[in-house]
Amino acid sequence: MAQLIYLQLLFLFLFFPSTSTVDLVFNGFASSDLLSYGNASLESRILILTNNSAFSIGRALYPTKIPTRPPNSFTFLPFYTSFIFSIAPNEGQLSGHGLVFIFAPTTGINGTSSSQNLGLFNRTNSGSPTNHVLGIEFDVFQNQEFNDINDNHVGIDVNSLTSLTVQPAGYWGEKKNDQNGTFHDLKLNNGANYQVWIDYSNSQLNVTMVRAGLKRPQLPLISTPINLSDVLLDEMYVGFTAATGQLVEYHRILAWCFSNSNVSIGDSLLTSNLPSFVPPKSSVLRSKGVIAGITVAVVVVLVCAALISLLLVKKRRRMREREEMEEWELEYWPHRVTYKEVHAATKGFSEENVIGVGGNGKVYKGVLSGGPEVAVKRISLETDEGMKEFLAEVSSLGRLKHRNLVGLRGWCKREKGSLILLYDHMENGSLDKRIFECEQSMMLGWEDRVRVMKDVAAAILYLHEGWEARVLHRDIKSSNVLLDRDMSGRLGDFGLAQIHVQGQPTNTTRVVGTVGYMAPEVLRSGRASTQTDVFGFGILILEVVCGRRPIEDGKPALVDWVRGLAECGELLSALDERLMAKGGCDAEEVEKFLRLGLLCACPDPRDRPTMRQVVKVLGESGEAESSKWLNLEELQSAIWELNFQGNFDSSALLSAYSLSLTNDSYPSDL
Repeated sequence: MAQLIYLQLLFLFLFFPSTSTVDLVFNGFASSDLLSYGNASLESRILILTNNSAFSIGRALYPTKIPTRPPNSFTFLPFYTSFIFSIAPNEGQLSGHGLVFIFAPTTGINGTSSSQNLGLFNRTNSGSPTNHVLGIEFDVFQNQEFNDINDNHVGIDVNSLTSLTVQPAGYWGEKKNDQNGTFHDLKLNNGANYQVWIDYSNSQLNVTMVRAGLKRPQLPLISTPINLSDVLLDEMYVGFTAATGQLVEYHRILAWCFSNSNVSIGDSLLTSNLPSFVPPKSSVLRSKGVIAGITVAVVVVLVCAALISLLLVKKRRRMREREEMEEWELEYWPHRVTYKEVHAATKGFSEENVIGVGGNGKVYKGVLSGGPEVAVKRISLETDEGMKEFLAEVSSLGRLKHRNLVGLRGWCKREKGSLILLYDHMENGSLDKRIFECEQSMMLGWEDRVRVMKDVAAAILYLHEGWEARVLHRDIKSSNVLLDRDMSGRLGDFGLAQIHVQGQPTNTTRVVGTVGYMAPEVLRSGRASTQTDVFGFGILILEVVCGRRPIEDGKPALVDWVRGLAECGELLSALDERLMAKGGCDAEEVEKFLRLGLLCACPDPRDRPTMRQVVKVLGESGEAESSKWLNLEELQSAIWELNFQGNFDSSALLSAYSLSLTNDSYPSDL
């Protein structure tokens, strides 16, 4: 009988194991407590995820997987976690980017990128349902592409860096008269120690934070229902990840606890006598003794007198400089740098540092003090056009932020007869050189060209619709598309850009642009619109796919040549022959891009799609889509019929083309 009972208990144990309780408390860490990856390290029992290294990732995970649901059950176990963190700036440097508390299916940092990707995903896998990642981010940088609300926020990330729910960092005071108390902002990257509580139970996720040592607020910062059935696996790794980019900062975890049963596990963390990482303020001079006090007082008086004299001299000098400055110089970002810094960065504008020549001057590669590489563009002041170009670049690109735009780092006012702009250096040069002026081994293949065209389209869409005012680039061409270290395309050179406030007419009729890329209506009237940028993008598509410049001596214009091949049913003959040696490409996809290029480069601006519609076409998977594209005769027939009947609008036209696009609320031209 005893043997039978023993066998029954053994059977139950083997086939219906009980759920193991998880209770972790770390008031300081040892090397055996965590798995560390990237730049993550321990110092004085504190977990340091990142330091002052640029473009770095740090990740630390509990070594054993944590069960997320009981065996043979579809319901999730609750979890309660609390941790104390500090994000501290590095002296003399701008801070970025952020840290994330994560549930991850695997160890390591493969498939992740630094800077705005937070060491969580990369630009290609963010948003994939196969990630199986839940993260609570504490981010100090505003990324337009992820719909960040500001540069100091807390968000819940489910398989994507676009947060499911996001709130400004802070906490709610106690409720008064059944109403929420006052909201208190918290600056995430001021070096202070903050305690965070994250609770999940009954499909409800709560996030609360406050300065370490204070009482936990009654009202969570974030409280949202969330379905994790398709996100979390039965067992997951738990821990932290953080990243820096060009902007750097220290991400530290001072203490951490985790439980799937104990609601009050957060009370186990020690919040007193914690080290401080708040940058010290300047010390106050204190005397010791009467003699020392008198001595110090005399020295202070002498020093103050010298400083006052020096300040008065500098003030008079600044006033003279201010009188010489135009109004725009006092308003626009980014910051001004000295000519001395620029001169040193470019080795005295040495010819060996020249990396390009534009219409208004040369472009130099430089290295600023501290290490960042920059591209330095000198603009001539011999004509008023040089000043206008400089004003356009500072007033537009200086205030725009997008991953596919070249970043403007700073500027320098007239020195030795020129204006100077400093851009982020793009390691892989310009697109035209990677198509026309390089060896076969360095030439871009088809997949790279497709990716760059999508990048440029996203940048133009941001200029047209993603900012407070529309920005017309007016000079879209392959030499103005630059390639960063990841071979991603970035649109640059805003020398001809024009900011347009909606509802106001464009205020210029001067013909600007590059021959071969300018739309016919610009040549006729000089007036630009979003549709003239669409035309330039269409020419860019044809240029990239065909491997031919828009205008070449002794040959017909590129757009006319491609249109003629399409009319003869030989559209694929336009493909760059050199691509076959780089691995070839899909014929249907090539035809899709060529037809899109022709559509964007239609002579009549009303017949062109908007950039939002272009981006939608480029974002489609391509499966069975090519069959929806009409041949050129049908396209022209549909265009003619719609215009003849006077029923034109861009969405109706694209519907006639069977592109299945959505009619957005943005007008097609200004």
